[in-house]
Amino acid sequence: MIAPDEMPIGIFDSGVGGLSVLRHIQLQLPYEHLVYFADSGFAPYGDKPEAVIVARSLAIAEFLLQQGAKALVVACNTATAAAIKGLRERYCSVPVVGVEPGLKPAAAHSKNQLIGVLATDRTLNSTKFNLLREQVSAATGSQFLLQACIGLADQIETGDLQSSVIEALVQSYVAPLIARDVDTLVLGCTHYPFIRPLIESLIERSGKNIQLIDTGEPVARHLARRLAEHGLQRSMGGRVQLTAYTSASPAALDAAFLALLGIPTTARFMAPTQTTFQLG
Repeated sequence: MIAPDEMPIGIFDSGVGGLSVLRHIQLQLPYEHLVYFADSGFAPYGDKPEAVIVARSLAIAEFLLQQGAKALVVACNTATAAAIKGLRERYCSVPVVGVEPGLKPAAAHSKNQLIGVLATDRTLNSTKFNLLREQVSAATGSQFLLQACIGLADQIETGDLQSSVIEALVQSYVAPLIARDVDTLVLGCTHYPFIRPLIESLIERSGKNIQLIDTGEPVARHLARRLAEHGLQRSMGGRVQLTAYTSASPAALDAAFLALLGIPTTARFMAPTQTTFQLG
């Protein structure tokens, strides 16, 4: 029998965007085993009906728990908005941590309370997001300027972060917010931290001083607290294992780990079989 604290943390996203959360978890919890699932074969989530995203998220969670996951991290804003409630209800004995656009920290950082939010259309139209937006606005007086970034996560998924297509999308989505004089910009999709240098370059050329908010770090801190509450934090020592799964190309996920995180080909990559991974 494996001791509960020796079991891995399960992390999933619609693709490789969740690796931006995984890297914060590695920094915050360097002794934890991790198992990552990239649902790239079903991406993007942003154009899928909410019921489909919920069903998919529940299926992936079940798969990760079959791999021994002691906690689940929904490293996808769209999946969190759609499915976090259902996941917590079904797996009430397991710590389930989601991500959400960092509206609260953005309001705390902003001086003029004019905040831009970059996210998928699905996230911006979700009930969960709009309830949060209304709560933060009422409490702080902040005004949130919402920008749906159609197609941006899909382009980041290709791994070519310097492509002319990505540069054009960043220009079209970020420049109008800069022109509106936002002093804080929320990266409301876990894919977006990987193009942070492009966004920062655009801001620098504008001559403005704009704070970027990435929620990966607070997610990792919250996960650490939840593990401690449940007595599940792994003690220091021993080899740390990182295992990755995908519903698309294992070679592409391998390349993404290397390109985005600088991790060489030491992790295992394999796609679950259709009989193992199904919506049921």
